[in-house]
Order: sequence, then C-alpha cells, then structure tokens
Amino acid sequence: MPRVQAGDIQLGWREWGRGDVTVVFIHGNLASKDWIELAAPMFPTGVRVVGIDWRGCGDSDRPKPASDHSNYTMQQHAEDMLAALDALGIRFCHLATHSTGGIIAARMLLKQPQRFGRVFALDPVTPLGIAFNADQIGLFRAMMASKELTRSVMATAASSLFVPETIGSNKVPRFREGLGEIQALFDRIIEQTFGVSEGIWIGTPVNLTRESASRELEGRMSEIRHPHLVLWGESDGWIALADLRTMADAMPDCRLVIVPRIGHSMNLEQPALYAGYFGAWFGGLSA
Repeated sequence: MPRVQAGDIQLGWREWGRGDVTVVFIHGNLASKDWIELAAPMFPTGVRVVGIDWRGCGDSDRPKPASDHSNYTMQQHAEDMLAALDALGIRFCHLATHSTGGIIAARMLLKQPQRFGRVFALDPVTPLGIAFNADQIGLFRAMMASKELTRSVMATAASSLFVPETIGSNKVPRFREGLGEIQALFDRIIEQTFGVSEGIWIGTPVNLTRESASRELEGRMSEIRHPHLVLWGESDGWIALADLRTMADAMPDCRLVIVPRIGHSMNLEQPALYAGYFGAWFGGLSA
C-alpha cells in the first residue's frame, strides 16, 4: 500500500474511484482504512474516496508512545491528517468518518474550516469525547494480550453479524450464516488489530477521557457549520444517543438518522446500505 509523508511520520493510504469530488475517510479506533473496502465498489461514480490510516494503525508508522500518550491525542491525529492532505495535494474535500474518526474530524473542521464541505459521520464520537474509567482502560490492556478477548469485544462493535446469544462476556461470538466476504473481512480486521501501537490501544481511551474532562470542544460545536449527516445504529452500545442529540442540536446544519437493526459499524455490517447513504449524501455534487 502507498504511504504519504505527514510531518515526521508516514501514513498508509488507499483510494477508490475517480472524479472531481474527493471524500476522505477517517476510520475509528483499533481500525484502518480497510473498513470501507466492501462498500467502496458501490460508491457513486465521479467520486474519489481516499482512506488514510491514523498513526499507529494499518500501514502507517508506529511512533513509540510517550509515557502520557501525548503523541496520540485527537489533536495529533487531526494534524497528521491535515499534513497528509497537504502532501497528497488535496486542497478541498468532504469527509466520511466512523466512530473516533468523528472527533478527529471535528478538530480538522475547526482548524481549517474552509478546506472541507460535507461530513458523513457513522456512529461518531462527538466533540464531547467519551469518559473511560480505570476498569474500561484495563479492558483495553487485557485485549492487547488476548486475541479471543479482542474478538469478543470487537464483535459488540458489529453486533448484527453475530448470533445474539453468543455476544457477551465469557462467550464466543458466532457468525450468522451466509456472510461470506463480510466474515472474511472481519476476521482479517481482528488480525490487523494486533498490529496497532500501544498508543492506539491505551492512548485512545486515555485521550478521549481527557477530551471529555476538558470540555474544550463542547462550547465550539456551534462553530462547525459544515453540513453533517449523522447515522446511528440503534443497536450501537458504544456511542450514546444522547451525545449525538446534543451535537445535532448544537451544530447549525446537522441531521441525525437512527437506523434500525444495525450496530456500531454499518460499513462492516451492511456495506451496501452504507454505500447507499454515502451515495445519497455525496453523489451528484459539483467539484
């Protein structure tokens, strides 16, 4: 996979499609640009989609985390993304985000508002951040040492792919029948997860907790005037609907849609449905 220079590190990136309209995909925690690869062939013609891996993820460099994980903050990820756009020659684009990619995008939008158009946010972490307690951060540390635990926890982020009674603590998640390439991608994603930096495993929950405590972005949501389409799967156990309603009320142009029978990751759980919403939001735009 190609890599792009972003400051003093290199980030992995990938593109799908061709056209005058560019959409940049920013993935979530413990993830990569590959989370949209099954949906991407169904995106509308005339749209170029660029996925960029965070530092510490996918095909990107993995800087050693500082003792306080200060080199893996949401602000650092945002600065990395902006530097990557500079290096790729992308002067203006739209954004598609998933999960923690949402708060990274918020920092990008606030720092360089003129550079961006529309935003398509799937189950985003809002500018409110998320507060993780010590036990929850300890769970991330335990996941680093156990592929079985990681698979069990990650299954809750794509819950509609699994037989419901097999999801939960001390259970082995079992796929529903007939998933084919979706199942293969999920299994590959679990393998990918074990290549991410500790700065991702621990740094992300630590820094999202700091975002929540600082309330730095909470009062700035009204400044984010870019049109937002926000999707929330009604079975999402990771993102609080109340936070999304707060964000939708605070932002001047934000539409929130609740999607039934979907968990936290429509891009994995229902790639065709994700592509349909994506196309409705970005298809037919002028350059």
